[in-house]
Amino acid sequence: MTRTLQSTPAADGFRMPGEWEPHAGTWMLWPERPDVWRLGALPVRQTFVEVVKAIATSEPVTVGVSPRQFLNARAVLPPEIRVVEIANNDIWMRDCGPSFVTNADGEVRAVDWKFNAWGGVDEGAYFPWDQDELVPQKVAEIEQVDRYAAPMILEGGSIHVDGEGTLLTTEECLLNPNRNPKMDRGQIEHVLKDYLGIEKIIWLGKGVYKDETDGHVDNLCCFIRPGVVALAWTDDKDDPQYEISAAAFERLSEATDAKGRKLEIHKLHQPSPLFITEEESSGIESVEGSITRQTGNRLAASYINFYIANSAIVMPGFGDPADEKAKAQLEALFPGRKVLQVPGREILLGGGNIHCITQQQPRGSNGS
Repeated sequence: MTRTLQSTPAADGFRMPGEWEPHAGTWMLWPERPDVWRLGALPVRQTFVEVVKAIATSEPVTVGVSPRQFLNARAVLPPEIRVVEIANNDIWMRDCGPSFVTNADGEVRAVDWKFNAWGGVDEGAYFPWDQDELVPQKVAEIEQVDRYAAPMILEGGSIHVDGEGTLLTTEECLLNPNRNPKMDRGQIEHVLKDYLGIEKIIWLGKGVYKDETDGHVDNLCCFIRPGVVALAWTDDKDDPQYEISAAAFERLSEATDAKGRKLEIHKLHQPSPLFITEEESSGIESVEGSITRQTGNRLAASYINFYIANSAIVMPGFGDPADEKAKAQLEALFPGRKVLQVPGREILLGGGNIHCITQQQPRGSNGS
């Protein structure tokens, strides 16, 4: 039985673990939309399956899929992958799915945030998003974990936690009036502390240049472990990303975490600027209510958008000379995990990458 609780995680002694803490498994959603994914989503599904296989070397994976795609997904995914029917509006489990929290006894609960497709009717990526809003409750029901209904719009990609009381986010996203226009910074901080069990928030300014999520932090900066972060970087001062990353570096350099530690900062150089080709844009259907992806649009490519699984790091590659250097950096930063690089361009064309399409479920005291 899944209960919807009226208290808050913090009041009940729960906190959101760091992504590197043990997982029961990973949740994902099957790509389908022809107005987001080119050529009827066939190319992105090939990449998606590669991501699933990479994560599955490390931990169980569950893929939610619409009824009309169930048989297709089941046929192409490996047999050890759990496939369940979950109606949804698109692939972005990080953003529409639940945030999981745990307590000292190993109990796992789900936080169900409100969702408006990154900006609502006027500025969101698509309409409607009614099925996305139901995903956290459905996941909680499947896993039979209790659920908190948080009183705020929030996407999982807009936050990163260290599991020890500190949260990273950006002002560009969380203070954007297209999310929670009636809430100020103090009220947003209060909800984050109540529902994630954190004590301190490190605010960065803008996210990656041209990121259509309004600057999700998981594309710009992430925790590697407590006290250590990785930051998207470029040395090209003519690139608009330079000022964004330099400003983030300055704030991170001045910050301390909830434990009073100064942060160790590692710069991950981004690939050369990537742009949508005519072939790619022509393969995407035009639908009212969805944003248009046009030839020449810059893509928000970043190596920060990787996923930390139990024994592996799954990161994107872009066919760029910087791919190998970024992989080597992550290998050095995660010596206990195997770094697996999969092609990330097809996911990037839809507006995100590997971290955006995954959601970790912490391992509880009962192993799930």
